[in-house]
Amino acid sequence: MKNLNWGHGLMIALGCFILFILTMIFTFPTGSENSDLVSDNYYEEELEYQKIIDAKENAAALAQLPTYKATPAGIEITFPEEILPDGNKVNFVLFRTEDSNLDVKKEVTLSNHRFNIPKQVISKGSYTLKLKWTENKKLYQVDYDIVWK
Repeated sequence: MKNLNWGHGLMIALGCFILFILTMIFTFPTGSENSDLVSDNYYEEELEYQKIIDAKENAAALAQLPTYKATPAGIEITFPEEILPDGNKVNFVLFRTEDSNLDVKKEVTLSNHRFNIPKQVISKGSYTLKLKWTENKKLYQVDYDIVWK
């Protein structure tokens, strides 16, 4: 057997490195993780995002914002009396970041400046509550982070 010099050692190290990289490429599955977009209509919503920014700025300028509280019946949303949505209609989205199948979207009519999201449609976990309404043809939006237990 010959003596190994530094050139042989370098070639052995390079060969081991190449084998390691090839092993990593072929043994680890690629693309098996769920890589869904946050929204199915991501690109269309991106174009409309300036309207959302304006709606949030409009809501931030209000003296009082809608409030929410957890009740045994669900989540109760209360609007201040100063806010009078057009047609008493409010859109809400309970957005679940982990699973879009648990999202809840609906347009409701306010009754005595409030409405309730029933607990039957809410699963335990973290949600983003998005309230959207128009008043005098001006769009408003408020977002709240909610943890339902």
